[in-house]
Amino acid sequence: MEFAPMHWVVVLVIALIIFGPKKLPELGKGLAQGIKGFKDGLKDTPAATTATAAPPESENKPPETKVL
Repeated sequence: MEFAPMHWVVVLVIALIIFGPKKLPELGKGLAQGIKGFKDGLKDTPAATTATAAPPESENKPPETKVL
């Protein structure tokens, strides 16, 4: 299902009714900053996951059990 231009108009009108004309620019700015931060976080993710993907050998060992 694709959104036709009329669907977007209806969504914008409902958002305008709910939030009001003064709050919409603030919401748009916050949404844009959130998307930008998310994209910046995705750029940093591959390097961070490869460094932490395999824990050091000392962490892979099972705990030692003592026999009494």
